Amino acid sequence: MNALKIIFSFSFFILISSITFSQTPENKGVAKIHFEEESFDFGDIYQGDVVQHTFILKNTGSAPLLLTNVATTCGCTAPNWSREPILPGKESEILVKFDSRGKSGIQNKIITIYSNAETPQTRVKITTNVLPAKQN
Repeated sequence: MNALKIIFSFSFFILISSITFSQTPENKGVAKIHFEEESFDFGDIYQGDVVQHTFILKNTGSAPLLLTNVATTCGCTAPNWSREPILPGKESEILVKFDSRGKSGIQNKIITIYSNAETPQTRVKITTNVLPAKQN
């Protein structure tokens, strides 16, 4: 009878251990974010121009990717993105508009993407050279 209790206890321990280890984060999958390009240069624009660029991103992980926030370094730069989950292997877009009103010279604007990805913060950048406004 003692042998039966030992076998039962050992079997129960193995069962609980396998359930516990199968629930580790490594086995649940992880979202990974990959951008086709990490920076974009508009080149020369004129003061007052509003330009935009679309950054394409892909979820290269094995779990849905959720973009929780997209933040910019300046009110002159406005992002627009989908709040829907991005399934593994699928793509999405982040549209970034830059308003050059009141700006001059070289402008470097960082866009920070917050997500549930393996790397929770990712950055992309836009650059431009703002020339003086066109004279009519």
